[in-house]
Amino acid sequence: MSDNAQVVGSYSAAEQSDNVTSNPCVMLIFGASGDLTKRLLVPALYNLACDGLLSKNFAILGIALDEMTTEQYRERMNNDIKKFHTRQQFDQKVWDDLISRFHYMSGGFSDMKVFETLKKKVSELNGQYQAQGNVLFYFAVAPRFFGLLCENLQKSGFRDGPGWKRIIVEKPFGTDLASALKLNEDILKHWQEDQIYRVDHYLGKETVQNLLTFRFSNGMFEPLWNKNYIDNIQFNVCEAVDVEGRGGYYDQSGVLRDMMQNHMFQMLAYLCMEVPGSFSSDAIRNEKAKLLQAVRAYTPEEVERFVVRGQYGPNVDDAGKVLKPGYRQEKDVNPESKTETYAAARFHIDNWRWEGVPIYLRSGKALWKRGTEIVVTFKKAPEVMFRGTPVEHIGANRLIFHIQPYQGIEIQFQAKIPGPLLKIQPVHMRFGYGDAFKASRYTGYEVMIYSCSLGDGTLFSRGDLVEAAWRVAQPLMDYWKAAPADFPNYARNSWGPKAAAELIKRDGRNWHEVVTEEVLKKVELFKDGDLLFLSQLIMALKARQTAAGETVIQKGELGKEMYLIARGEVEVLDDAGKVLKTLKDGDLFGEIALLMSTPRTATVRSKSSCDLFVLEKADFNRILRDNPQFADGVCKIARERYDLKLNASELTATKG
Repeated sequence: MSDNAQVVGSYSAAEQSDNVTSNPCVMLIFGASGDLTKRLLVPALYNLACDGLLSKNFAILGIALDEMTTEQYRERMNNDIKKFHTRQQFDQKVWDDLISRFHYMSGGFSDMKVFETLKKKVSELNGQYQAQGNVLFYFAVAPRFFGLLCENLQKSGFRDGPGWKRIIVEKPFGTDLASALKLNEDILKHWQEDQIYRVDHYLGKETVQNLLTFRFSNGMFEPLWNKNYIDNIQFNVCEAVDVEGRGGYYDQSGVLRDMMQNHMFQMLAYLCMEVPGSFSSDAIRNEKAKLLQAVRAYTPEEVERFVVRGQYGPNVDDAGKVLKPGYRQEKDVNPESKTETYAAARFHIDNWRWEGVPIYLRSGKALWKRGTEIVVTFKKAPEVMFRGTPVEHIGANRLIFHIQPYQGIEIQFQAKIPGPLLKIQPVHMRFGYGDAFKASRYTGYEVMIYSCSLGDGTLFSRGDLVEAAWRVAQPLMDYWKAAPADFPNYARNSWGPKAAAELIKRDGRNWHEVVTEEVLKKVELFKDGDLLFLSQLIMALKARQTAAGETVIQKGELGKEMYLIARGEVEVLDDAGKVLKTLKDGDLFGEIALLMSTPRTATVRSKSSCDLFVLEKADFNRILRDNPQFADGVCKIARERYDLKLNASELTATKG
């Protein structure tokens, strides 16, 4: 089963009779022997067939340079589908019917004789499958071929005759503003805008599509969706993988082109656009275009102030041996490359709804986890209301959209702790797609193929949308090209450059690191914790990044928090600065002074750049009291590390 799949609603056999199938058509795939076709397009077509959404009057004609017969192509697809299908069980009967509709021919994209043959073959298939003259062209090839294909398809007469003709083009749509404008020009010389469907597979993700439904079908949220109630919005796309041997491609791209300019700006448009007049594709895309046009294009001075870039370095052991290469040591990467593998930015939307609300985007490779989230933080309730009560601090409410790998929506709010005293703590409610719907795993391309066949362009970019996004990204690329880059500036498996934390800290805010139960269970102290315990920790932990050589704890200070090392190393020092102990990933420190309510007994300094989770005293005491196993674990650490004999029952009895 493919790791690229996602969970979406599936359909029972009883439901399938009510479904609207795709329109009849011949799907002509350019690049039919490539990875995209076998890994995503064919499994997507198979899923549509399994769910009763693919018309019976449908056929596929593939074309590529590989010399093969139709029978050989079908055999190749027979082998590939077993590796890349995303169903829990493989339905051989459905597949046999689908593969019987696959056809293939070889040829080059610049040879007009090939296009003449294609025209005849498509005509034959149209008659054989009664496809009503409808043709869906899928360009599963590099963008440099888009203009050539559009021209040759038009010259060979594919625009003529009955039925609709539609073209799906893959990203990247241009590499900068100038190339995007040129690509639009080349395509629109030969075809109309309403025939072009610029695909962004991120928009095929169920959770991204649900942003619109969530906003406009729930009356409790839309009145709050503005600068009067929302403090900030954070978009986070975190990838644990590095460039995975694709250094040659990535070194010409970088995270701004690869992720931000397309995927993240599209999510931004969905989340922040004005209410459309209807759910028609043009109404939605009009509002998306207005939103992207309202995102401020930065001056060079603003790029320097509001944007951070980064590049990951190598992993080395204590002896200096390289365990994993840095980006500049990856295959096919320039040893002096300035290509960014990380970017973080604060953007401004200059309109009435969002004036003054900071919009933060960040994304990177080789980070601490895989996860895509949108975090909407609301303005806090006034704390003055709780004056004279034990409540000292009120946290902000948050609405979190989990895009991948977990797919769901989470609301964080404050609740009273049971007992006679007025004490509050943050809690959350979570909706998961896999828990609420009968689910099958999809590739994300199903909805793209299906929607295009029905003429629904909602999930596709128009030319003006693409150009608006590039107008925001272009000043960043221009500035970075001219400015020197201090790379590498973040470690593998970290949260990214410390400058990104400083960027948001200047605004008096912090990145909201979305911690999961899986992350906490990697820590020895928490690995056997139940769901309630882990949930309490997740809500209480705060993030802090430190640079190598930075003092985290100073001896003699009163302990107000304890620390968990997510990544990095710290040194425990005596009065003379001698290293007594080195602590690494998963270790705790600072907990004894917190337990004993005494001054710190040693200084702790970052040996390397560190990503730390901080647990403050009030939260520590509450969790300690509610979870005896946590107290047992802390006492064990105190005994082993400091030879302190603490009694867990006494500690939990006195905390509160």
